Amino acid sequence: MKAVVMAGGEGTRLRPMTANQPKPLLPIINRPIMEHVLRLLKRHGFTETVVTVQFLAALIRNYFGDGDELGMTLHYATEEVPLGTAGSVKNAADKLRDDRFLVISGDALTDIDLTDMLRFHRENRALVTIGLKRVPNPLEFGIIIVDDSGRIQRFLEKPTWGQVFSDTVNTGIYIMEPSVLDEIAPGQSVDWSSDIFPRLLEGGCRLFGYVAEGYWEDVGTHESYLKAQADVLEGKVKVDFDAFELAPGVWAAEGASVDPEAVLKGPLYIGDYAKVEAGAELREYTVLGSNAVVKEGAFLHRAVVSDNVYVGPAAHLRGCVIGKNTDVMTGARIEENAVVGDECVIEAETYVSSGVKIYPFKTIEAGTVVNTSVIWESRGQRSLFGPRGVSGLVNVEITPELCVRLASAYATTLRKGDTVVTSRDASRAARALKRAVISALNSSAINVVDLEASALPVARFNTSRENVRGGIAVRTTAGDPQSVDIVFMDETGADLSQAAQRKLERVFSRQEYRRAFPGEIAELTFPARAVDTYARELLSCIDMSGVKDTEMKVVVDCAGGTSSLVLPNLLGRAGVDVLTVNNRLDDASPTETLAERRRDLQRLAELVASARAAFGVRFDPVGERVSLVDEMGQLISEERALLVVLDLVAAERRGGRVALPVTTTRVAEMVCRFHGVQVDWTATSLDTLTRAARHPDTIFAGDGKGGFIVPEFAPTVDGLAVFLRLLGLVARTRLSLSQIDARIPEAKLLKRTVPTPWAHKGAVMRSVVEAAEGHRLDTTDGVRVVEDDGSWALVLPDPAEAVTHLWAEGHDMDTAQALLERWAHVVEHAAGSR
Repeated sequence: MKAVVMAGGEGTRLRPMTANQPKPLLPIINRPIMEHVLRLLKRHGFTETVVTVQFLAALIRNYFGDGDELGMTLHYATEEVPLGTAGSVKNAADKLRDDRFLVISGDALTDIDLTDMLRFHRENRALVTIGLKRVPNPLEFGIIIVDDSGRIQRFLEKPTWGQVFSDTVNTGIYIMEPSVLDEIAPGQSVDWSSDIFPRLLEGGCRLFGYVAEGYWEDVGTHESYLKAQADVLEGKVKVDFDAFELAPGVWAAEGASVDPEAVLKGPLYIGDYAKVEAGAELREYTVLGSNAVVKEGAFLHRAVVSDNVYVGPAAHLRGCVIGKNTDVMTGARIEENAVVGDECVIEAETYVSSGVKIYPFKTIEAGTVVNTSVIWESRGQRSLFGPRGVSGLVNVEITPELCVRLASAYATTLRKGDTVVTSRDASRAARALKRAVISALNSSAINVVDLEASALPVARFNTSRENVRGGIAVRTTAGDPQSVDIVFMDETGADLSQAAQRKLERVFSRQEYRRAFPGEIAELTFPARAVDTYARELLSCIDMSGVKDTEMKVVVDCAGGTSSLVLPNLLGRAGVDVLTVNNRLDDASPTETLAERRRDLQRLAELVASARAAFGVRFDPVGERVSLVDEMGQLISEERALLVVLDLVAAERRGGRVALPVTTTRVAEMVCRFHGVQVDWTATSLDTLTRAARHPDTIFAGDGKGGFIVPEFAPTVDGLAVFLRLLGLVARTRLSLSQIDARIPEAKLLKRTVPTPWAHKGAVMRSVVEAAEGHRLDTTDGVRVVEDDGSWALVLPDPAEAVTHLWAEGHDMDTAQALLERWAHVVEHAAGSR
């Protein structure tokens, strides 16, 4: 039986360590990761192996040769272009036709019992057996669900937290029958997890998952690379390394020279012919490569130092990685998570800050402080994007320098010569930061159409115009005047999808930005009639019939925001009597606190009642979301406002579809069913809601947080559009908002938030799925457990904070409360809170 070692990966997340060598050659305790994999194969009887190579293939061939030194026979299958995980194995098909074979990654450290996995495969007569492992953070892996016998039920590749329903992930170790190769078209880029396995599962093939007990670490990030080194030193993984134990946990290879006056605190490893001088201090989890030299007074802790590195006197290395043939001179200091590439010179008294990456062949002059300013890792965020885009404190977390890097990364994802729309709210901070954004875009050969201060719906509308590829809006964070949000949009004017966000994050984290040549610096223009065009197009799409006949009066609060720039164009043509308040730009207070918002809503309610208006509307400062007050002067909550507008739309249209997030009360389903309308339940992220709103049959969408989508105009959240639509609906229905609200049943929906450490989130969701056995499950977003009587509970991990959200709805409050308590107990127990 043969094995296939996949060794074609570039390891882009590990740059600069992989800038000039393939990821499988990265050393773990001075041996390439792939060598540890080959030795594991040999221990389990796999002596004939095919190695698939693509990126810097010659380096892998030159290092391993024909495998004779390892007592193996190695064959190589070279890809001219990347073919994907399945395509690369198909490329080696002529060497695999005889018998079943094993596929394993050449860049993951493991000691999984391959012999027992083969036994499992044979006993289950499987077509494919996939090695599985339970991990604390399953986001970067493919999640797999198996039944009690191990048969695979479902795949999900690289989920968001809202899609996590287990912590059992695909290790990339497979045992396959040769007939599987017939499922792969030759010469095409095809992946096992996203293409072949789902197709086989749909066809009813016998696919099994083997949950391994051994060690497995996907060495895909700098953190996991350091962890793998530490785990070997602690004995958590069974690998071979040639060394003898000088003292407990202190391992030295052949020819290593350690002065008795050196301070050594294991576990640590000193490579062959390395030299450690008197007065040097090596502490836990330090790894020295072959021929490395550590001079007197140097201090190393959790530092991984490659071959032929010189560490000068009094140098200080902590939690960093140093590439081959690099010199770290006297008194240099390199901090946590910093990575220095091969053949660099770090001159005396240099300070390399935490998280800095220095690419190969660079010289850092003496005394230089290398500091790349604040980046998203250093701010403690687990991802660059939050629920409002990229957010943070002005000039602390969100600085002009950061804006330049963000905009440069965004520009790098586009083509030279593309056009991007920029806009801002009324604040001075947004104005200053937007200028940095524009500078970076132009410098990256991206043309900019700047709307200056603009309502966000107007910016989204102009971004969706022909020949525009995207948009960036800078706005003050709602309720926090000290913070800003940077909103990135795609060519439809919607927030970037999660796939596009990940692409931008990859470019940003590598800091590999495109720059234009002097003759390619792009244009900056200011459109003259952007608001007029928006207003004209909006009025042409919204049914305003009946409004003028009713002589309706409404009260509108602009909240001192940019909606005040648009409303005069709309209200003058709508034929409605309007009383407006806060109808001016306030650059000193571009947002409001919760107390100020409540005060202004109370004032709006009083004005509506005293003016005998049909209703009142308060826009948020960027004109995207609305709050409603009925004709009695009563504030309608955001949840009830969604139901009221939904009822109005559904009653008039009598058909079609509406898109709502899964957290919405199922009273919405009752309203829709009564009017013959279908509900499409979506994930809670705004990009999935806007994507659902693009369906040609969709007549309405809302997020339950004051955000509404009017699909006949645009598939994006737009407070101005829903205001006009509400005018027409109220005018034609001849019912007041309070009457409509009164005819809708009350929801029995409760919510709770449970603190959940990041490392426990996957285990929490697995525990929920196991506890829900026998119930109907909905995994649209999180896990929704439906009882026989229709009551339900939803468990949803927060994508940005260490918490899990729970919702429960029943026929009465007691049922909802009991459900919430039951599932909160499951979550708390799995999260270690109890």
